[in-house]
Amino acid sequence: MTPATIDAIYRYPVKGLSPERLPMAVLGVGDTIAGDRRFAIENGPSGFAAAAPAYLPKQRFLMLMKNERLARLDTRFDDAACRLAVRENGAEAVCGNLGSAAGRASIEAFFARYCADELRGPPKILEAPGHSFSDVARKVVSIINLASVAALAGMVGRPVHPLRFRGNVYVRGWPAWGELDLVGREVAIGCAARAKIVKRIVRCAATNVEPGAGIRDMNIPQTLMQHLGHADCGIYAEITAAGDIAPGDAVTLAPGR
Repeated sequence: MTPATIDAIYRYPVKGLSPERLPMAVLGVGDTIAGDRRFAIENGPSGFAAAAPAYLPKQRFLMLMKNERLARLDTRFDDAACRLAVRENGAEAVCGNLGSAAGRASIEAFFARYCADELRGPPKILEAPGHSFSDVARKVVSIINLASVAALAGMVGRPVHPLRFRGNVYVRGWPAWGELDLVGREVAIGCAARAKIVKRIVRCAATNVEPGAGIRDMNIPQTLMQHLGHADCGIYAEITAAGDIAPGDAVTLAPGR
């Protein structure tokens, strides 16, 4: 398979909220991109225990599959200050330190108003050291092939924003859908990092939501099923060797693999 090149790297500090584009990332063995899905907003009692964090299905939290209005918000997270700022309609609506009870309460009060008719109970900011609120139980990095997104746009007959897929690493150079054949194989990313491709990503209704607009204007899973017989777009990778990565780095089949 032809080599690919990293086009962009993203993380999502709060599950369901805005992506953050990164100039580089440090990949650790068996870990996510640092800070990815570090926080989630509980939609009613979820059963999450910070003292013993465990995977829970995304339906327990506010997320785009059910709560498309989240895409209308522009959120920014400041790691150093542990502060989340939320902008609505171009103006700051709320800002709070997620490391303090008062800061979390201010953010929770905003979402209690903003998502009032979609809540099953009081929204609550959740976090646990080392935990990622991923859509899958294992710690992974998601890789999106931009050629597949372009092919999907051809099926739909209009542009498809790559951020609909909320991936971590976007790559160019692979043929459309070629990434799906990499499951079970190992790739080299940059100079040192290695990753085993462990799973194809089955797309859900979150991809139907236009980033920024917060409206459902496509049916991506149905389109994939109609044209390809499956709803997969993108792959999950488990990091097997640590290393720094940045846009422009190559992604190739690992030697001997």
